[in-house]
Amino acid sequence: MRHILINLFLIIILSVLVYMGLDAVGLLPVGASAQAETIDWLFNIELIAIAFLFSLIVVPTAYSLVVFRRKKGEEGEGEHFSGNTKLEIIWTAIPLLAVVVLAYMGAWSLGDALRVDPQAMVVEVTAFQWAWKFDYPDYGITTNELYLPVDKQVELKMESPDVIHSFWVPEFRIKQDVVPGQVNILRLTPIELGAYTVRCSELCGISHSYMNAPVVVVTEEDFQAWVEQKKAEIPDTVGPDANRGELIVEQNGCFACHSVDGSIIVGPSWSGLYGSDVELADGTVVTADDAFLKESIMDPNAKIVAGYPANAMPSYSLSDEEIADIIEFIKTLQ
Repeated sequence: MRHILINLFLIIILSVLVYMGLDAVGLLPVGASAQAETIDWLFNIELIAIAFLFSLIVVPTAYSLVVFRRKKGEEGEGEHFSGNTKLEIIWTAIPLLAVVVLAYMGAWSLGDALRVDPQAMVVEVTAFQWAWKFDYPDYGITTNELYLPVDKQVELKMESPDVIHSFWVPEFRIKQDVVPGQVNILRLTPIELGAYTVRCSELCGISHSYMNAPVVVVTEEDFQAWVEQKKAEIPDTVGPDANRGELIVEQNGCFACHSVDGSIIVGPSWSGLYGSDVELADGTVVTADDAFLKESIMDPNAKIVAGYPANAMPSYSLSDEEIADIIEFIKTLQ
């Protein structure tokens, strides 16, 4: 009995020390959403269980190696025993009960994270190689930064036109795959003002590591001011417009692959492109006029520029007016 009590005491001490050490390290970033609170609560319980189970294995093992080691001069074998039915029942029943309890707690945590607010603000999210686009249908604006009002649930309706991506803001904890051909829903409620970053957590191609976008949580008043600012930035002109084209390019993440200063990223630079001679992969040379640029946007694999791979650029569902605006913007990059 003395050995059992000593082991229990040491297990408790080591469990506390291990838990305090892991907690002090800061395994998780700040929790910035209502969903993070319930997820962190469950994570903390699991951390306590990990510390206890680690101690439950290490302490008896180390104690036995020290206390019950063969002493100098001892001979023969130790006392033989064939088993302990009560002990076997206990170490089977307790883990089984722990699994059931943790399963219930996990289901409760998931249900709390998925709770629906009928007044949630809707944001339509498009993930594509290799950028994010955010449409606010209630306000008629499109951006490549996610602005959210604090303490208000947002319903993210997410889709992808090319490959599988995954929406993840570490401070919000929850994440959701964005799958081609279907709309996936993610609900979150920001509770901490600040600037964060949405990352793609699904390997999606050559520029996957750069597929980040700003996430800014502001007060309701600041959010409304931002909406009005974005509405005011939309050019209201007739015919092709370079400013409107630059905005479309930015919203669709084109700058992730095409530079405007002559540097080479994933695709050809747009600097000095319009009106220049372009060598194609088949050895022919074409002029980068309106027809060539429109075809390259609508059907990127129709004419492959020499030195660049096929299938690197996804096709876009843009109107003729939007394409004309983009071409007008490219014309200014001389």
